[in-house]
Amino acid sequence: MNYFNYFTEIEDTFVRRRGKHLFLSPMDWALMETWNQQGIPLHIVLRGIEKSFDSFEAKPRKRTVKSLLYCQEEVEAQYAEWTDARLGASSSSGGGDSEQTPFSLEAISEHLQRNRAELVQLAEARRQKQEDDLSEAMTRAAALLADIEQDLEGGAPLDTRKLEDSLTGLERLLNDAMFAVAADSELEAQKDAVKDQLKPYRNQMETAIYNQTFNNLLLKRLREQYGVPRLSLFYV
Repeated sequence: MNYFNYFTEIEDTFVRRRGKHLFLSPMDWALMETWNQQGIPLHIVLRGIEKSFDSFEAKPRKRTVKSLLYCQEEVEAQYAEWTDARLGASSSSGGGDSEQTPFSLEAISEHLQRNRAELVQLAEARRQKQEDDLSEAMTRAAALLADIEQDLEGGAPLDTRKLEDSLTGLERLLNDAMFAVAADSELEAQKDAVKDQLKPYRNQMETAIYNQTFNNLLLKRLREQYGVPRLSLFYV
């Protein structure tokens, strides 16, 4: 991940999670420069931003997030935990949380490598037809997966909870891109198919559960349509 991408990825993740475009202030750019100078890995910064917005959305409030400074505390907390864990791993023969998870480092590494290779291949095939939001998102997700792989190979401890948070953020990036490139007619057809699929169960489901199930099934159909793999550790 080069110097330029470090800033653009942070800006894009912040704007995407905020839900509407907002020009970052000179203070925000200075904050990103500080994170870069401190050597905070990009995937740690993005995880901190995702966690900040997850917490914000869990307790809706009238004011909106207007500055990247809102995420500063969580980003730096994530970095502190990451640093402490690496120091702890270097003095321990275990070097991870293998006793606390059913996933081995080898299985997770293979999962990350396989999905990265698949995303690269899908992006290239799509780019040969047309350059669009989805091919760009696939390329960016693949690059970020490579950063995570490199981090683990460099001795970072295996924290599957935090890794899952990072992968969830990448899946969110890919989900938004699929919706962006789907033609209106295709999207409506997929929605109609999901409605038909859920029709026998509609009266038995609470509204919130129905809406969540509807969205999950719609995303599943879009992933199948575009061949986008699941990055979550549930698919290791």
